[in-house]
Amino acid sequence: MLNPKTHSTEHPDSYYFASAKYPNRYPQLTEHIKTDVCVIGGGFSGVNTALELAERGYKVALIEAYRIGWGASGRNGGQLIRGIGHGLDQFKNSIGQEGIDAINQMGFEAVEIAKARVKKYDIQCDLKMGYCDLANKPAHLKDFKEDKAWLDEINYPYETRLLSKDEMHEVVGSDNYIGGLIDMGSGHVHPLNLVTGEADAALKLGVQIFEQSPVTEVIKGFPNVVKTESGQITADLLVICGNAYVAGLDNTLEGQVLPAGSYVLATEPLSEEMWRKVLPQDMAVCDQRVDLDYYRLSADKRLLFGGLCTYSGRDPKSIQSKLGPHITKVFPYLEGIKIDYEWGGMIGIGANRLPQIGRLAPNVYYAQAYSGHGVNATHMAAKLIAESIHQESNRIEVFEKVKHMRFPGGRRFRSPMLAMGMLYHRMMDLF
Repeated sequence: MLNPKTHSTEHPDSYYFASAKYPNRYPQLTEHIKTDVCVIGGGFSGVNTALELAERGYKVALIEAYRIGWGASGRNGGQLIRGIGHGLDQFKNSIGQEGIDAINQMGFEAVEIAKARVKKYDIQCDLKMGYCDLANKPAHLKDFKEDKAWLDEINYPYETRLLSKDEMHEVVGSDNYIGGLIDMGSGHVHPLNLVTGEADAALKLGVQIFEQSPVTEVIKGFPNVVKTESGQITADLLVICGNAYVAGLDNTLEGQVLPAGSYVLATEPLSEEMWRKVLPQDMAVCDQRVDLDYYRLSADKRLLFGGLCTYSGRDPKSIQSKLGPHITKVFPYLEGIKIDYEWGGMIGIGANRLPQIGRLAPNVYYAQAYSGHGVNATHMAAKLIAESIHQESNRIEVFEKVKHMRFPGGRRFRSPMLAMGMLYHRMMDLF
């Protein structure tokens, strides 16, 4: 039986769903239709690809197995942080310094795309700029100093500031951190309202959107055919954006992305005195451990606290009992705070932590494996796919040059094998 706090055919009872501003319901696919482009997946990648293409004049149909924003796009921590991928130097042999520089630039552009979309379509999603990385040990501070120096060197247009241990209470009311790096070019957002607001914009541009329509078969060809139990879409172009839920759509994509659980708690609204103590500047923050915590305030000043990333493929029986102690470890004075919502779901992890964006065939595109940093990267992926389809640029090729490892073990054993690997990294983090 599916845990309703993590999996069901409807949105979980999250703070995001309770405060949703775009409660649109879209029809189930019950007919055979023909279109220019079929997009599979109603998360950020799929919705924004459909929107980008509709803006360019294409006839698009988007199909979602459950609800728009049902997956990670509507459940995540809502942190809109610059950057795409982790440790780009590892890809230098494949893409060269020019490719690394291009992806770095896209990491800035991705945030600007999301901000511009919110402004253009007046999407009510509580967008607020301001973010701080939190250092747990000296090595993190060293990384922050290098990052700050690089941002200064390239004339990053937003304020950045290194914080010492004595200055940390300016940002977070905790003694757990030895320093930080403020970035006013990153921020936070209500993710479900963002993705459903973008879907609403796409609908108004003519995109056909279908929900509660799981795909039963994908036949790639000229044209492509996407089948459900009660309908069918025939399209010249196909874009697969299943991410953590891509299983069954394509064997290659499924083997290169692993579902990992990620979970969030929402407290009761905090008093002004308390929220100003917890996060005085209302920034999103994230620590640097392998088993990281990330948190921020909602528009009504709840503490939204995320973490507990699991690789076993199993959800905790109680999210609150597992994640709640993280809150009191960071904020001992919040002991006994009431938790109003708990929820979670699967994010897509790639072996090298670089988003996988490219083509399976000349007329079949895909985007997946954002490894926990998808709010911005999905918007960039959608733009790259649309640019390629519309022959505006070949920027997608820098991602296609990177080879992605297939997780060993098959569908049954991939998660346990990765869980063992992550346990090793967590132990190294402790030492």
